[in-house]
Amino acid sequence: MTATPAEAPAAPQKIFQKDLNDSFYCSDCNDHAPPIVEDFAAGDTICGNCGLVLGSRVIDTRSEWRTFSNSDDNTDDPSRVGAAGDPLLGGMNHIDSTIISQRDGGSGAARDLNRVHGKATNTKNDKSIMTAFKEIQTMCERIGLSKIASDAAKQIYKKADDQKVLRGKTPLSIMAACIYIGCREQNLTRTFKEICALTKVSKKEIGRNYKVLMTILEKPSKLISLDSYVIRFSSALDVAQDVKRATSEVLKRAQAKGTLAGKSPISIVAACLYFVSCLSKDGDEKSARDIANISGCTEATLKNAYKLLYDVRSELGVDLKMPKDVNHLPPP
Repeated sequence: MTATPAEAPAAPQKIFQKDLNDSFYCSDCNDHAPPIVEDFAAGDTICGNCGLVLGSRVIDTRSEWRTFSNSDDNTDDPSRVGAAGDPLLGGMNHIDSTIISQRDGGSGAARDLNRVHGKATNTKNDKSIMTAFKEIQTMCERIGLSKIASDAAKQIYKKADDQKVLRGKTPLSIMAACIYIGCREQNLTRTFKEICALTKVSKKEIGRNYKVLMTILEKPSKLISLDSYVIRFSSALDVAQDVKRATSEVLKRAQAKGTLAGKSPISIVAACLYFVSCLSKDGDEKSARDIANISGCTEATLKNAYKLLYDVRSELGVDLKMPKDVNHLPPP
C-alpha cells in the first residue's frame, strides 16, 4: 500500500474590515491621494496640486519651543495655558486664569501690568476663602480624611460664604460644621467629640451651625450605617473577628426590637460592643471604660444603654456562637 501525503492545512480566510483611517479626496483634481500641505499658521489642510482647502481649523500638534515663564530666570516653561481652573473659586469668566508675563525686553511695562493684574484678581474675599480652604485641608489631613471629604467640606463652606447664612459666626466654627457634614456625605464615621477635639469648638456651637447649613443644602444629610461604627471601634479596641460579627448581630436584633430607641448611635454601638465583649473568653474582655474612651461617650451613658440590653439578654444572645452564654453577663 502506498502512503498518501498529508493534506496541507487550509489557509485562514482573510477577513476584510472597514478602513477607519482618515483620507482626503480632492474634488477639483480628482486625486484620491493628493499631496497634503498643512498650514498650521492658518489652520488649513491644502491640496498640493490645485491649492484647494480640504480641511480647516487644524490643531497644531507640534512641540512648543517658546517659553511663557513669569520668572526672570532662564527656566523653561513651554506651557500654552495658565494654572488649572478651580471650580470652588469661580467660573471660566474670571480673569484670574490669565497670567501676564514679567519679561518684555527690559521696559518694565509687563512687570507693572502683572502687579496691577494681581491686585485686581486677588481680592480680599478670595484671600479669606483660600485661607479657609487651606485650614480645612490641614484639619482633614490631621484626622485622616480623604481628599473627597475635604473637597466636600470646602464646597459647603463656599456655599455658606456666598449666601451669608452664618454671618457673625467665627470661621473656625463654620469650618468644623462643614467638616462634619462632609464626613456624613462621604459615609465617614467621625463623631462630634472628634470634631470638637480637632477644632477646639464646642459641640453646642457646631450643632447650631450644622442646623443652619442643612437648610441651604439641596439634599438631606445621609444617615451613617451603625455597622461602620462597629468596624471602626472594634479595630481600635483590637477585638477578635467573632466579636465584630456577634456585635453586628446584637445590633440588628436590638434595632428590630426597638430596645435602644432614642439613644445616640455611638451609645448604641458602644453598649452592643460591651454586651458581646462580656461573652468573650477570659482575658479578652474589654472594660466599659475602655469602650467608652474609644467610642467617645461617657461610661455612665454606656452603662445606661447596657442596662436596657441586659433586660432582654435572653432574646438578644440567642445563637451568638460566643465562648460564654448570656448567663455570664455582669449585672448593670
